[in-house]
Amino acid sequence: MSDKSSMLEQLGLLRNLLLRALGVTVFIFACLAFFQDSIYLLISEPLVRFLPENSSMIATEVTSPFLTPLKLTFYIAIFIAIPYLMFELWKFVSPGLFKSEKIYTIGLTGLSTLLFYLGTFFAFYAVFPLIFSFFINAAPEGVAVMTDISSYLSFVIKLLVAFGLAFQMPIVIFTLVKSEITSVAALANARPYVVIGCFIVGMLLTPPDIISQTLLAVPTWILFELGLFGAKLIKK
Repeated sequence: MSDKSSMLEQLGLLRNLLLRALGVTVFIFACLAFFQDSIYLLISEPLVRFLPENSSMIATEVTSPFLTPLKLTFYIAIFIAIPYLMFELWKFVSPGLFKSEKIYTIGLTGLSTLLFYLGTFFAFYAVFPLIFSFFINAAPEGVAVMTDISSYLSFVIKLLVAFGLAFQMPIVIFTLVKSEITSVAALANARPYVVIGCFIVGMLLTPPDIISQTLLAVPTWILFELGLFGAKLIKK
């Protein structure tokens, strides 16, 4: 009976967590909705700056001019709410942790959030200008480059999430070593396979072009090396 009560209590806490997370996200979305057009212009800037003089972005569906900026605004609201969502998640699991584990998990949660943001900023400010410049300049003569706003949003969100997740590599390395699933020496010996794996992941998570795949794979490999170095220091 007590186990059942405990489970119901945990489900109640989880429900409250989800409601608070949803409430915060919706509140941020409601505040940003007034600026949805400006937000879309900001996010589309890495592409628009390279468009030919007589070219522009287009909407091929009737609802796209209204729904696409609104959808982007909701994604941005989730992006802004990530620190709060991670804090709520930590607060949910922390009662079952020892003091040392609480310190470990809150540090790891904060670092994971920071790395996710770094990954998305790296994609937006470093990767997007390179790939958009290449794609537009590679268009055959006589072909007008006019990207659909809905397709552009899907492309951008996919790449931002891919880079945000790829930048979690040091967290993965540290967790594997800390939990003794593997060792620093074993990971170091597996380096050639990791490099190949980085390019395979880059191929799966990015569009089918060598530039974006390489721009994802190389930073992931560098982060693997940093995670390995950090794990060595912590083990010592």
